[in-house]
Amino acid sequence: MNRITSLLGIQYPIIQGGMVWCSGWRLASAVSNAGGLGLLGAGSMHPDVLRDHIQKCKLATIKPFGVNVPLMYPQIEEIMNIIVEEGVKIVFTSAGNPKTWTSWLKEKGITVVHVVSSAKFALKCQEAGVDAVVAEGFEAGGHNGREETTTLCLIPAVRKAITLPLIAAGGIGTGEAILAASVLGADGVQIGSRFALTEESSAHNDFKDYCLTLKEGDTKLLLKKLAPTRLAKNAFRDLVEDAENKGASVEEMRDLLGKGRAKKGIFEGDLDEGELEIGQVTALIDQKNTVAEVMAELVEDFKAACQKENNW
Repeated sequence: MNRITSLLGIQYPIIQGGMVWCSGWRLASAVSNAGGLGLLGAGSMHPDVLRDHIQKCKLATIKPFGVNVPLMYPQIEEIMNIIVEEGVKIVFTSAGNPKTWTSWLKEKGITVVHVVSSAKFALKCQEAGVDAVVAEGFEAGGHNGREETTTLCLIPAVRKAITLPLIAAGGIGTGEAILAASVLGADGVQIGSRFALTEESSAHNDFKDYCLTLKEGDTKLLLKKLAPTRLAKNAFRDLVEDAENKGASVEEMRDLLGKGRAKKGIFEGDLDEGELEIGQVTALIDQKNTVAEVMAELVEDFKAACQKENNW
């Protein structure tokens, strides 16, 4: 037991990232049932879809689970009301000012965790009254911080800045990485890409299979004039990179991105025209497992790494 397991009521301090188009009720409930904390990714769900996933998750697990909510979501008030109505007790917020909703959520008895990419914003989270902070490094998939600080540098900086429970994210997909995050000052970890490629993830199988072939250097942080996003190599990414190299304007980049590009790539499996969001750690993953298998491996490898450290 540590501060994160006690705060969230879970067995292991391992949180599944609330990833768009990956984090439905099957994934979230499987992670929770295996001893971690599963998160539903509200960022890709209409309000009625989120309600359905919450209800199905409650039927699939008696363990704690939560919802990840990007605060810039256009129907944010409806989303938050659904979370309260359905009795969700844990909310991870991201992509916005934590002061906006933290007090309101905590008044409803909800534990609030906010995702940041810098020590500066971690301190703002502490001042806003959140219960814990996720510090996400440059290695992470999907939308990323503009600071481009790696997890190795970010976690000790955030640990120095705040006293709150700290969850490390970005490039973490092995038991050894969990130990490293712990040594750097984290109380737990949030894992995205490893869970995105499991059997229970709602991502398209073609997307999963393609990501399992990616090697070191096959992902890159692009779309920096809009919202920095880590993308796997494909035809669409080539267009993005070419446009950025030619100095395309914000409007030109927005037109190129269009709407529904991430859904097309991740959920529908269009490997050419879709936006394929995934983290650097994918280069270390070469097979599709169940959540139970991944969790067992993470715990076993963490224990082995601890033993190895003790033998130095």
